[in-house]
Amino acid sequence: MTDRPHGIPPAELDDDTLRREMTHLHETRHDTVLDGTEDALETHTRRMLELEAEFLRRFPAEAAPDPRRTRAGSRQEAGPAPGSG
Repeated sequence: MTDRPHGIPPAELDDDTLRREMTHLHETRHDTVLDGTEDALETHTRRMLELEAEFLRRFPAEAAPDPRRTRAGSRQEAGPAPGSG
């Protein structure tokens, strides 16, 4: 049996499991920050970053920001500035 002290490598997870693991980590983040040991927080952070990196690699379109959340998108939605046209 393979020893996996920090879980299955994210690249080996199927899409549904990757999503489920990310959801669970985000749900437990607050408690880990407030009540976890330094080692628990370090492990949680490492795993979270690994899962997030894999998610971004697999689903770049899903991770793209909503255009309204960017400066350029907000400006475009607002239209021309008064007196600029």
